Amino acid sequence: MPSAPAVNPLSPEQSAALADFARACRTAARSVSLYPATHPSIQASLTRVVTAAGRLIPAADLLLTVYPDVLVIEGRAPARPETAIVELAALMHERLVGALRVSRLADALDWHALLLLLSRPPEELIAEGGIAKAWAATGRANFEIREIDYAEVLRERAGGDGTQWDAIITYCLQGGSGPLDEAGLAALLGTLGKASEFAELLERLQGAAAGGDATVGARAAALLTLIRRMLEATAQWPKGQGEDAVLQTAATAMSRLTPEMMLEIIRQTVAPEMEQAHTASALIGRLGDETIASFVAGSIVQTRGASDRLAQAFEALVPELDHKERLLSLAREKAGRSALGQEANFEDLWQSAAQMLTSYSDERFVSSEYARELSSARRQAVDVERVSDDPPDRIQAWLTTISDEALKDLDRQLLHDLLQVEADAEAWADVARLAVTQIERLTLAGHFQPAHTFAFAIVRETGADGRPTLGAVADTALDRLAGGPLVRHLAHHLRRAEDVDLEPATRLCHTIGTRIVRPLAEVLLVEENARAIRRLRELLFGFGAAGRDAVERLKMSSNPAVRRTAIDLLRMFGGTEALGELATMLEDADPQVQREAVRAIIQTGIPEAFAILQRALLQAGTAATILQELIGLRDDRVVPLLASVLCQSSPRGEQVSVHTQIMDALGGLGDHAEATRALRIVLHRGEWWAPFRTAALRRAAAAALRRIGTSSTLAVLEEAVKTGSRGVRNAARAHVRPVPQRQRQHT
Repeated sequence: MPSAPAVNPLSPEQSAALADFARACRTAARSVSLYPATHPSIQASLTRVVTAAGRLIPAADLLLTVYPDVLVIEGRAPARPETAIVELAALMHERLVGALRVSRLADALDWHALLLLLSRPPEELIAEGGIAKAWAATGRANFEIREIDYAEVLRERAGGDGTQWDAIITYCLQGGSGPLDEAGLAALLGTLGKASEFAELLERLQGAAAGGDATVGARAAALLTLIRRMLEATAQWPKGQGEDAVLQTAATAMSRLTPEMMLEIIRQTVAPEMEQAHTASALIGRLGDETIASFVAGSIVQTRGASDRLAQAFEALVPELDHKERLLSLAREKAGRSALGQEANFEDLWQSAAQMLTSYSDERFVSSEYARELSSARRQAVDVERVSDDPPDRIQAWLTTISDEALKDLDRQLLHDLLQVEADAEAWADVARLAVTQIERLTLAGHFQPAHTFAFAIVRETGADGRPTLGAVADTALDRLAGGPLVRHLAHHLRRAEDVDLEPATRLCHTIGTRIVRPLAEVLLVEENARAIRRLRELLFGFGAAGRDAVERLKMSSNPAVRRTAIDLLRMFGGTEALGELATMLEDADPQVQREAVRAIIQTGIPEAFAILQRALLQAGTAATILQELIGLRDDRVVPLLASVLCQSSPRGEQVSVHTQIMDALGGLGDHAEATRALRIVLHRGEWWAPFRTAALRRAAAAALRRIGTSSTLAVLEEAVKTGSRGVRNAARAHVRPVPQRQRQHT
């Protein structure tokens, strides 16, 4: 969709109401994703949304049109863009909401259901059929969502709807091994439901050349490649808008194929490449009577008669004689409307073509003995069906063996067997490529156990028990698997799966091995769901030292929770190298990240750790957070560190407050010789040009000594009263215990 067109501005009152509504929705969307529905924060947020919506909706309902960067009400937009409105518009647009009609009767439960959907990742909604379908499943009627068309979105991202047919054809004729660029893919998907446009592409393809005339086989393979790319791109769309639309559009357009191309597509249904055969079979299975009749009529009109190739293709598509006659009658009507149909000799020409198409025989290609066997098999099948004496339970058992799930299991078993029995490296690489695609699809569907079976079969070839000739090929396949969409599919399920269901996913990752660590870290970098972040962390931790490679990328994340994951990994690894990286995290902008870094540094337990913390305490920007964390640890190891800071630095500016807090902390950590010595130094230390600062520090030191309250610290105070300078005596005198009355009289 384009940006919002030029519209009249909203009134200042309506603009303010829309901004309040957008802020309330954004806040509530964050809340509903973090807390259960009964949490007080949720109820308060929803109340604000209902109130803001009531101010925005003057009558029975309101239509909000959603653009990428603004919300429009009845053709009017805010005069000035508000951040909250822009953010809410982007949130809704990413989830393909084109317009939202809101009833004034919508209550907190309605808003809670809608905001729950808006808080979910866009790809998750698309995988389930889109936000409109998800909203319909809630059963609530106070909102109406108009969803953006998927193909339109792709055309928008591609920057236009140009055909780019030549570039697409060249891509496919040259192998089409990599992904099609976004502009080309958008152009292809723009033909969905428009068979005439796709037919134009087919006509260009049939006359295409790549470095010379392309063979019919190459053109047929290119067509099947195009259709597979479209199927892959629409894999997560609703079936009616994705797979069904792709196959039906392509099948309808096949009426424009030449007989040679049609025959080649038919031959591809039994090709050794499983993907080619599956795609070709799906296309042929979608050919309807209208399409076949148009194909026959078009070919006869083009060549002014029927050719052997047309007869072969027609026989393969329509083997039954009565069906042939019906289709030829329909084809004659279509041909009669062409220029050829207006010629005087059309009837003679058509009769000749029809006779050839109905009398075609395959005797030149099929022996009479084989033909008799085929006829006998056909009659036997009819006889068996006519008898029909099998009990219902046996018939049901037979039907179960050809159910969709049973056939899928057979396909998987065949692919798994090929991985085990194929010995040629080149052929095994093709099988492994299919297995990688199968693993990705199974993971997307949440079927981790069969995905693990395929992954293990590939990984086994890289180990000691594997075949030496296949080791390098298996490594390549695993690299492709780890670098593909597998981890994104995995993260999608980690957001929703129960803890008890995580073991198969974890086992799959560990089977693939350490090559998946980097992709896991990259997904974690952009993940926002708290549950998925926690589970991705656990997966990374499970790889032990191999997870060390992911630390640097995680440190660069904009999400504080992800940066804390980097700290957890460094804490687990330990050592001097980890200590250096933890030191850089002390300067993080997020206080919680700083605190985690302090804890991790102390837990390393090596002398260099305290030197790093000591330097950090002398820096104004990080001292306060680090000091609070050190004090909160209540660890005796902290005392020498704090005492050293007091002794080795003269505070200025913000450091005065830090020194005061250090002395107060030492006063609460008990009797330590290092603390007593450091406090005595501060008590006696002074700068004549800063009398107020000196007095404050001395008072803090004396108070800390008194708080410790041991004989040694009290002795320091008494000594200061007797021998110290005037300022020292004043600071210490307030904290020296008074001499009891009886002792003064005795003296």
